[in-house]
Amino acid sequence: AVPHEAECGAYALSIRKDGIAMFKFRFPHKPNAKTKLARRVFFVRKRTLAIPAGLAAVCALCLITTLPSYVSAASTQRQLPIYCVQREDKVCSLTFDAAWGNDDTARILEILAKHNVHATFFMTGGWVDSYPDDVKAIYEGGHDLGNHSQNHKNMSQLSDTEIRNEIMSVHEKVKALTGYDMFLFRPPYGDYDNEVITGVLSCGYYPIQWSIDSLDWKDYGVDDIITRICDNKQLTGGAIILCHNGAKYTADALDTLLTQLEEKGFQFVPISELIYRENYHLDVTGKQILD
Repeated sequence: AVPHEAECGAYALSIRKDGIAMFKFRFPHKPNAKTKLARRVFFVRKRTLAIPAGLAAVCALCLITTLPSYVSAASTQRQLPIYCVQREDKVCSLTFDAAWGNDDTARILEILAKHNVHATFFMTGGWVDSYPDDVKAIYEGGHDLGNHSQNHKNMSQLSDTEIRNEIMSVHEKVKALTGYDMFLFRPPYGDYDNEVITGVLSCGYYPIQWSIDSLDWKDYGVDDIITRICDNKQLTGGAIILCHNGAKYTADALDTLLTQLEEKGFQFVPISELIYRENYHLDVTGKQILD
């Protein structure tokens, strides 16, 4: 017999020479902490029941062995970014990730201004370095400046120190350029784990994801972008829409996209005006809900 220590006590399984399965289990009595472990020994008296009893014992062993790990995993709550916001009004946020390319940024800003829409631009450090005038233009246009990391890496593969450096490096660049302290962070590729979310929060940022993905970076065309957003089941008040300023068809689709959304009764605000800053919680889908 091989004894096994478990959180609830100790047990051992043995098969006697006569084929009888024997299962021993010890557990502490409560509430008296001084009481020694009590032993319970179960015998299968009839040879015909030896095999079923052995199988039952093995199943019991498996349950006792694995149950603590399942309980432990269930007790570890996954931390989430904000995917959308629970709102009763038809207000949503349009966001642009700026990590590569800049051919259409000025045009996107013109279309947004035409519709009097303020959006949120999540910028990498490399993009900020390459296009400082556009960073200023975005800020001066009344749009949110968001952080998209320095090097557009998979954040979940980085150490805590590297996570912080990826965030704060861009933060200091934008602050020096515009005087603005960013507080919205979108992880590259939407990649995160508990350590990433903890790191983002420790830097004074709100982690932001999205509830509607335009997939504009796949270059499916103008009509696909418009349909994918306007006919999306997640298009409700509090939705966060993901686009990219450098995608091939985004600027071409934007005017019609905004017009159709406005015809549906939607209004637009930047993320900074969409989310709650305090007294809130997230449900299991990442929806931000006011307490």
